[in-house]
Amino acid sequence: MNKPLLIAAPLLIAAGLGGGYWLARQQPDEPRAVSRAADKKPLYYRSPMNPTVTSPTPKKDAMGMDYVPVYAEGDTADSAAGQVTIDAATEQNIGVRTAAARRETLSHIVRAVGRVAYDEEQLVRLHPKTEGWIEVLRIDKTGEWVDKNEDLLSIYSPQLVASQQEYILALNNLKVLEKSPIEDIRRGAEELVKSSRERLKLLDVPAHQLHDLTQTHTIKKSLHIHTPAEGIVINIGAREGQYVTPATELYLIADLSTVWVYADIYEYELPWVKVGDSVEMRLAGVPGRIFKGHLAFIYPYAEPKTRSIKVRLVFDNRELLLKPDMFAEVTIHAGKKIEAVTIPSEAVIRSGAQSQVFVVRAPGKFEPRRVTLGLASLDKVAVLEGLEAGERVVTSAQFLLDSESKLREATNKMTEPNRSDKAQPGDLQHD
Repeated sequence: MNKPLLIAAPLLIAAGLGGGYWLARQQPDEPRAVSRAADKKPLYYRSPMNPTVTSPTPKKDAMGMDYVPVYAEGDTADSAAGQVTIDAATEQNIGVRTAAARRETLSHIVRAVGRVAYDEEQLVRLHPKTEGWIEVLRIDKTGEWVDKNEDLLSIYSPQLVASQQEYILALNNLKVLEKSPIEDIRRGAEELVKSSRERLKLLDVPAHQLHDLTQTHTIKKSLHIHTPAEGIVINIGAREGQYVTPATELYLIADLSTVWVYADIYEYELPWVKVGDSVEMRLAGVPGRIFKGHLAFIYPYAEPKTRSIKVRLVFDNRELLLKPDMFAEVTIHAGKKIEAVTIPSEAVIRSGAQSQVFVVRAPGKFEPRRVTLGLASLDKVAVLEGLEAGERVVTSAQFLLDSESKLREATNKMTEPNRSDKAQPGDLQHD
């Protein structure tokens, strides 16, 4: 028997079995591959020699070569315009970080610089009710503390002397006529005394002077003027010997038991604050102390130069630690709270009047999406439209993605099937 034939026969049998096994493995996958290819729908067809020449339908070029079908990136024909796809290595190299949109309650804290001022409702401006000359000025220094009903000065007034004389005459007349049998005469004398006494009260004659005048019938040359409220003397408008009239402001007295603090807030913080919000204040002149107050008024206009809005705060100052014109650090705890979908502020790309974010569609795939923003608080911003809770947005390197997205979008517009060879209505198709 031929020896080479015996050696070659086993080799041929092994090769035949291997080929059959390979064909058996490939045979079931062929229909599946054909089916998968059939499921793909080309976006358009591109010339194999010139990629800028496209066609919406299959065709051949001038050399008889078939146009190449172009499918949507990632086998999806409905990919969003400007969608960016990068690999994991590139994503790590450019530092892409993401964060989830959350539904939570937003609150806000407004910080501003405040200035302590007088409580305008606690200011007292003291004027004489009659003309005359100041004889004695008992409180003659600004900054002094005065108690309520404290004697401030003595004033000589001819009108006051005349009014005292009328009162004494009325008292004497009443003493003579009080036993008159005619009732109208008695009543007239009583009314005359009453009206004379009221005139002296209207001239601010103190009660003790009026009592002495009634008992002794002795006319007082000078009128004592007392302070109507306690506080600090801010201004003195007259000196001893000076002639004064009701138009003269003798004293300006401020009650510092409460003080006002003025602060300026920016326009974007205005929607957060409201009357009644609690306020904390710190001063360099009172280290380690936190004063608590409340927001009492929001002024209805903005400052023309700074475009800020002034607010008025009220603080208790019974210890007199807060002094007018001191500067302070103010913290307003806004009481308004909103429930909204929030994202980090750094995720937003603002371009003119539009705002957009990059949403993670799949690993390595990022879609640009326009959003409508609401109120912002610290490092969070509320999204009113365009985003749902749970979606992830890019918070770092989004500007690089934005540049790539715009580049790809522009490239797609240049290469989309709108060239001169694109089939137009009425055009004839040639094989």
